[in-house]
Amino acid sequence: MIEATNFIEQIINEDIDAGKVTAIQTRFPPEPNGYLHIGHAKSMFVNFGIAQKYGGKCNLFFDDTNPSKEKTEFVDAIRGDIRWMGYEWAKECYASDFFDVIYDCAARLIKEGKAFVCDLSAEEIKNLRGTLTEPGKESPYRSRSAEENLRLFTEMREGKYADGEKCLRAKIDMSSPNLNMRDPVIYRILHATHHRTGDAWCVYPMYDFAHPICDYLQGVTHSLCTLEFEDHRPLYDWVGVSLGFSPKPRQIEFARLNVTNTVMSKRYLKKLVEENLVHGWDDARMPTITGLRNRGIPAEAIRDFCSRVGVAKANSECEYSYFEACVREYLNANAERAMAVFSPLKLTITNYEGSEEVDFEINQTKEGAGVRKVKFSKNLYIESSDFSLDPPPKYFRLKKDGYVRLKNAYIVRCDDVLLDENGNAKEVLCTYIPESRSGSDTSGIKVKGVIHWVDAETAADVTVKQYQSLLRDADYAGQDFNERFNAESEKIFTAKAEPYLAEAKEGTPFQLMRTGYYKKSEENGAAVLSEIVSLKDNFNKK
Repeated sequence: MIEATNFIEQIINEDIDAGKVTAIQTRFPPEPNGYLHIGHAKSMFVNFGIAQKYGGKCNLFFDDTNPSKEKTEFVDAIRGDIRWMGYEWAKECYASDFFDVIYDCAARLIKEGKAFVCDLSAEEIKNLRGTLTEPGKESPYRSRSAEENLRLFTEMREGKYADGEKCLRAKIDMSSPNLNMRDPVIYRILHATHHRTGDAWCVYPMYDFAHPICDYLQGVTHSLCTLEFEDHRPLYDWVGVSLGFSPKPRQIEFARLNVTNTVMSKRYLKKLVEENLVHGWDDARMPTITGLRNRGIPAEAIRDFCSRVGVAKANSECEYSYFEACVREYLNANAERAMAVFSPLKLTITNYEGSEEVDFEINQTKEGAGVRKVKFSKNLYIESSDFSLDPPPKYFRLKKDGYVRLKNAYIVRCDDVLLDENGNAKEVLCTYIPESRSGSDTSGIKVKGVIHWVDAETAADVTVKQYQSLLRDADYAGQDFNERFNAESEKIFTAKAEPYLAEAKEGTPFQLMRTGYYKKSEENGAAVLSEIVSLKDNFNKK
């Protein structure tokens, strides 16, 4: 018996004990109508993870039953995202692989009096459906003979009717307390070119009809989907029973991943792309898997986040800061350390000549990471915020006549400051204490402030990109995404950095001392540092 850690595994264990299944088969079923987002990462985690835990298989199944919205571009992106996340599928399948079989299943239901062709419009069907407290009304076309229905369905496939002119509906129960069981539409006419089958079809099955059939044809034992499909499960079961599936796949629903202040609507993400409000699906501000990858967020951290959130039956919302905490924890353990100055202020050591190399820890939390050499000279850059002309009480950074330690180097004393025409500091003049070198300090001087720096003679000019959420915090409950869009969610500026950062491999993550975690990349041959996550962890405070 495999130990169950959630309710899905408990159900699977019960099915195994009862002899209902022996080998576990799941599927990850995205629709190729956009790029995957962080919410899909949880579905991947559940479907691929369950199969792996039970020594079973998980298929990649593309639900491509709506050709007007689907593209090969999205198929390719989904494949890449899954592999980047660390998963591999047993078999790649498409609903379109089974279009002939699904059509034959519909024809079989017609012959058995379980489906009929309806001439009502979508609006008319909706108006006759009834409410949660009132039964629906039967279509006037419900009593058509099997022969007439079969002829009309054949003519629908042959393209004799316009979109919406007719549809095929299951004949179930218009008084069912579940609205999904009130003679649902299972086929509609859609004259659109399919990304795989071209113009071979002009009728397409509805998801609720194709879903159970495709699961059965793939040999799926447990069809794991999010909670919004719970009310659709009776229809899923009805299709399987009506078509005599044995063994019939079992649908189990789990809570989807909801993250605060994060766009989880593929429709809205598509709108952001199409209206050029972002740079594309892979924009580092986007919650798409490819956007997260482009930002520098590790796949390991996403999987860890999904694992910590867990698998539940009730919907809930997770703080985005918790996701950031998972990312930060992984990067803290794995990212190299380096220095960059975002708002440079020149620091000149007047009593220092020549240059030397100081030791810099690559990652103090990682055993055996070692050290690297960083050049130090009399001309440096420090952060302008690390010097104050009028320091507040308990200010431990650099000030006139004050001491501070330059990270991994020496203690310096500020002797004078040169001002620009606006009265702001443009250069601080310091003397260093030769006996105060880090690791061999014999100066006896105690300082509380330690600041980072870069060597002015060798510093590289880099472009820095910092990000905020695409959505501003909601001011009131009725505020929609358009009103909350943050037009200032991306900030771009130039900075000074160690040459080590500019020379680093594309995609390398760094912890910039006292600043945050950044990814090195290149654009048009120039070095770029893109913010992954801030250095400060706000999750526990929240």
